[in-house]
Amino acid sequence: MNIWHDFSPEKITPESFYAVIEITKGSKIKYELDKSTGFLKLDRILHTSTHYPANYGFIPLTYADDDDPLDVLVICSEEIAPLTLVQVYPIGVIKMVDGGRFDEKIIAVPFTDSYYNTYQSMDELPKHVFDEMKHFFTVYKTLENKDTVVDETGTREEAMDIIRHSIEQYRMNHYNLVNNIKITRENEINGEQ
Repeated sequence: MNIWHDFSPEKITPESFYAVIEITKGSKIKYELDKSTGFLKLDRILHTSTHYPANYGFIPLTYADDDDPLDVLVICSEEIAPLTLVQVYPIGVIKMVDGGRFDEKIIAVPFTDSYYNTYQSMDELPKHVFDEMKHFFTVYKTLENKDTVVDETGTREEAMDIIRHSIEQYRMNHYNLVNNIKITRENEINGEQ
């Protein structure tokens, strides 16, 4: 099973979706999806003294501009363990550029977190919550000599448009992705590079 691909499409809509948590709030450990297996792999330990300001993960059945599933930050009153599925709804988006490519971060809230599930917009939360997120994504790769640019935040409606587009991109590209993954797996099994 690959958590990116093997998911019920009716559970992923722009208004409500399941997020797969990769990184726990407060962590410096950068896990990411291994696209060919569906497992999480250790990418790196952050080089800066910063930590993830929210639970971080991705939306299954989506394909973003950076050739990965669409990223999501889940604002929650608790830390959520990696590989946990969380049903959430979007309240906004952080728009940024990483390595010259768009790398939007959907901001979402769990339906089941009574501390946050009354919020419908980023504007309703304390401004500091998003100042902290924007600061994190501005500096978290600095000591790796990589630049990121946080452009702006966007509304719930903009977030839903980005999710909708990423779902469409996934549907258009899925068969090519699956074929490339199968070829990669076959090459790995056969010892080819």
